[in-house]
Amino acid sequence: MNLLDGKKCAESLIADIAKKVAGYVDSGLRKPHMTIILVGKHAPSESYVKSKITTSTLAGFDSNLIRFPETVKEAELLAKIQEINEDQTTDGVIVQLPLPKHINQQHIINAISPDKDIDGFHPTNFGRMTLGQKAFRPATAYGICKLLQFYEVPIKGKHCVVIGRSNIVGKPISIMLSNDFDIGNATVTLTHIETPRELLLDETRRGDIVIVAVGIPGFVTEDMVKEGVVLIDVGINRLENGKIVGDVAFDQVAPKCSWITPVPGGVGRMTVTALMINTLVAYQNNFNLA
Repeated sequence: MNLLDGKKCAESLIADIAKKVAGYVDSGLRKPHMTIILVGKHAPSESYVKSKITTSTLAGFDSNLIRFPETVKEAELLAKIQEINEDQTTDGVIVQLPLPKHINQQHIINAISPDKDIDGFHPTNFGRMTLGQKAFRPATAYGICKLLQFYEVPIKGKHCVVIGRSNIVGKPISIMLSNDFDIGNATVTLTHIETPRELLLDETRRGDIVIVAVGIPGFVTEDMVKEGVVLIDVGINRLENGKIVGDVAFDQVAPKCSWITPVPGGVGRMTVTALMINTLVAYQNNFNLA
């Protein structure tokens, strides 16, 4: 069993980004700039935003955080996004999710300029990604691809089973690993909450690569996977005792795996790293550097 260490991979990729940024700054250009919008005081969101700001500094970027109260009106949020869209000194913008229930999340995502959509959630970027065109790819799915690429895990021709069909992880990773990207060309089965248990087990037991993102602690157990499987655990669940665990029963499943992501220290770090990669690309596009 080998660990797909997201921390090690992230540190390597961020160091590479920092070197590129230093070169651009030495040539007289400004630093890349990322703006984050945070609504309300949601503890996990506060943690994620802190990680993004810290990592952006390590990458050599400038960043700023714009806070709104939980009671902010959707129109006010949309007006701020339009202002950022028009600001030539901001390369990428993130609206931290989830948003309060009175705000239509899709309206907010759609309002972000596709050129600054470093989360990769805008329909334009998602559509281009699906067609295999140049686009900002959804960060968690893109981070998984970069992690597999870093450890040179074979993908081409493999049978990949994805458990969960969210727009953030399940759908995009299933598309990206089946598409003819620089990493891909797998045969992908996408399963979800309505997949009958027997069918789910048939698929996961045949899977060379299993990716799970369902938000249920210990959902994937030893009997669900074959020997030598590559297991990507996207889940981040906090137990009553405060311990953070994934969607995989790690201790019992890990001995069967050729590769497995730890939780924490796996996919989470890669999501933030993928945001930095997308921000760098947005910056390069702004200055015609790509």
